[in-house]
Amino acid sequence: MKTAIKLALIYFGMQILAMLAVLPFAYIYSYIEYGNVSQGATLSLAPSMLVGFLFMGLYLWRKDYLSNYKQLFSIFSISFLLYSILAGISSIFVIECIMSFLSFLPDLMKDTFNLLQSGWLGILCIAVLGPILEELLFRGAITKVLLQKYSPLKAILLSGLIFGVFHLNPVQVVGGILSGFLFAWIYYKSGSLIPTILIHIINNSLSVYFTLHYPKVDHVSQIIGEPAYLIFVIVSGVLLLLSLKMINSYKNELTSQL
Repeated sequence: MKTAIKLALIYFGMQILAMLAVLPFAYIYSYIEYGNVSQGATLSLAPSMLVGFLFMGLYLWRKDYLSNYKQLFSIFSISFLLYSILAGISSIFVIECIMSFLSFLPDLMKDTFNLLQSGWLGILCIAVLGPILEELLFRGAITKVLLQKYSPLKAILLSGLIFGVFHLNPVQVVGGILSGFLFAWIYYKSGSLIPTILIHIINNSLSVYFTLHYPKVDHVSQIIGEPAYLIFVIVSGVLLLLSLKMINSYKNELTSQL
C-alpha cells in the first residue's frame, strides 16, 4: 500500500517538476509573441503535462515497473478484448447516469480542462497520452504491486479507490473510483494493459468530444431526450452485466504471475 501511495505522490511531484521546467520557456515565448508574460501560465499547461508524462514514464521504466512490458502489452484473447471494450463503453454511460444524481459535486478543474482543450496538444494529452500514462502507472505498476501483496478483491478495491482519489477534482472522484474498479479487474483477469488503455482512451475522447461540441450541455439526456436516454441507460446496463459475466468466465495463466 505504501508503494502504491508513493507512486501516486511521485506522479504529482513529476507534474510539479515539469511545470517548473516548462514555465520559464512559456513566459519567454509569451513575451516574444505577445509583448508580455501574461499568457505564460496558460501556454505552459499542455507542454508541462506532456513533459510530466515523459518524466513519469521514464521513472517507471528505470525502476523496472514496466520490465514485463511484453506481458503488459499482450493480447490475451480477441474475444476478451472485445468484451472488455463493450464493458468499458457501456460502463461510461452507466457511470454518467450515476453522476447525474451527483450534480452538486463541484468541478474545480473545469476552467483548466477548457484551456487544455483549446489546443491540439492539450486534447492529445487528455484523450490519448494521459490514458496511456495513467494505465502504465495505476494498472501496470500500482495494481500489480497491490495484487502481489493483497487478495485480488482487496487489491482491486484499493486500486480503484486510489485511482479515484488521485483525480482530486470532486466531480471526477466517484466516476474515477467506479472506473478504477473495472480497469483493475480487467487487468487482473488479462494481465494486459491493452484493454484498459483502449477503454480509457475512448472514455476521455468522448468527454473531449462532448465538451467541444456541446459546451453548454451538462447531461446526455439534454441531447437525445429523456425517453431515449432512459432506454439507452437500460441497454447499457444490460450490456455491462453481460460483458462482465463473459469476462469473468475467462481464465488467464498470466494472472498467476502478477
